[in-house]
Amino acid sequence: MKHPAAVPATSGADLTLISHHLCPFVQRAVIALTEKGVPFERVYVDLADKPDWFRAISPLGKTPVLLAGGEAIFESAVILEYLEDTQPNPLHPSDPLARARHRALVEYASALLSDIWAFYTAPDAESFEAGRQRLRGRFAWLEDQTAAAPWFAGLEFSLVDAAFGPVFRYFDVFDRIADFGILSDMPNLARWRGGLAARPSARDAVTPDYDARLRVFLKARHSHLSGLIDAADRAGRPDASNEAAATAARRVSSHPAASA
Repeated sequence: MKHPAAVPATSGADLTLISHHLCPFVQRAVIALTEKGVPFERVYVDLADKPDWFRAISPLGKTPVLLAGGEAIFESAVILEYLEDTQPNPLHPSDPLARARHRALVEYASALLSDIWAFYTAPDAESFEAGRQRLRGRFAWLEDQTAAAPWFAGLEFSLVDAAFGPVFRYFDVFDRIADFGILSDMPNLARWRGGLAARPSARDAVTPDYDARLRVFLKARHSHLSGLIDAADRAGRPDASNEAAATAARRVSSHPAASA
């Protein structure tokens, strides 16, 4: 899809990633680009007030969109595969069967993001608990798949790692609200999560105010989790934030985990 001239100007990088501050699907694309050592620029959009140029290049109204060679590529899975086809430092294994398994695990990460969305938007305690148990079951299966170290496939960082970095990042904020027990007693995932948190490509895939933005976003969902955040705040355990991040986050009404 050709992109219109009205896209905000950049300094001339060959690749431009249209992004949203909270979108986990944007993060996986950023991690892949960074791991490949490919120069790129980011342009942020407000998904609650989508500009016309963004609607023209993103027919589903989601982020990320990669602008490359005059074309607009949407859907994160497609973007990741395009980068594998065109850029150095492959992040998929060369063996076809292993590569298929890795692609399946990337899809599993996407399913987990949908479950996380259901968890933080659950309107009452009953649906919240059902969501918690569903997440724990998903992660229990994943625990058995991740015996290698330090990364999913052992020594080689892959697109599976890129896909799960944003998944685990949610729990950095969840854990400061309460102990939900979703990832407890899962040592393989704890090791993997810690490694991803320290990996520069994953750590720097978001802006420094990400945690503050996400907390304000979650609090504004009017969900069961929102009530738990209010309770934590009243108990004197508010997450550190700044007014600029809070103001920006309040404007976001779209669900970041529902991007692509």
